[in-house]
Amino acid sequence: MSLMKGKNVLIFGVANDKSIAYGIAKQMFEEGANVGFSYANQAFEKHVKPIADKFESKFCEECDLADDNAIDELVKKAEQVYGKIDTIIHSVAFAPKEALAGRFLDTKREDFITALNISAYTLVALAQRFERILSADASFLTLTYYAAVKTFPNYNVMGIAKSALESVVRFLAVDLGNKGMRINAISAGPIRTLSARGVSRLSDMLDAVVGRAPLHRNIDIEDCGNLAAFLCSDKAKNITGEVVYLDAGFNVTAL
Repeated sequence: MSLMKGKNVLIFGVANDKSIAYGIAKQMFEEGANVGFSYANQAFEKHVKPIADKFESKFCEECDLADDNAIDELVKKAEQVYGKIDTIIHSVAFAPKEALAGRFLDTKREDFITALNISAYTLVALAQRFERILSADASFLTLTYYAAVKTFPNYNVMGIAKSALESVVRFLAVDLGNKGMRINAISAGPIRTLSARGVSRLSDMLDAVVGRAPLHRNIDIEDCGNLAAFLCSDKAKNITGEVVYLDAGFNVTAL
């Protein structure tokens, strides 16, 4: 039996067919889900529309997650198409490029606020606005990184944002759990995605995983899709508020 058969899944953050969100969308589709997409602005439309067509999607809409009114309009559109939403995938993060270089100490206030707003608060905003059309056993999933708990060169303010995101997951788990809903996060190892290109020394990070992780290899977007499908399925009905590491064991090692 397919893990997500008949489930309505809405995915935020697909940039192209190399992104983690694409890997999740692909696996959700293969597991029988009805997959819908939302993208940030028109610059992403030409990349996301063909992906939506590939996965036979009935829903592909623009939405600026920094705008609560825009999210409200998206909820109305989603309700018209699906009625109820069973799963929301939040694969959204952003910090100005200059905030991902040099010293963290030099981070500007406005860059700090932007990073936390887009990378962490947008998950809260989605839960708030979509709550009324979520199914009784709905699930949320977001993407984080090990820099939430350890420092990485030039990850800077994004590490702070990921720390906030993981805390958001724990607090939302309580509120959503009172209604029988769940939320979890995947802490994925480094992958060559569009967003990862903004982090300098990515190759060093990938090499470090191969050298130090118990399995001596990097992960890929298919690994993320497989884990996401499980965590959002009924097979994981009693897992919530968790940060699940998917990094070939890198996080358990010191040297």
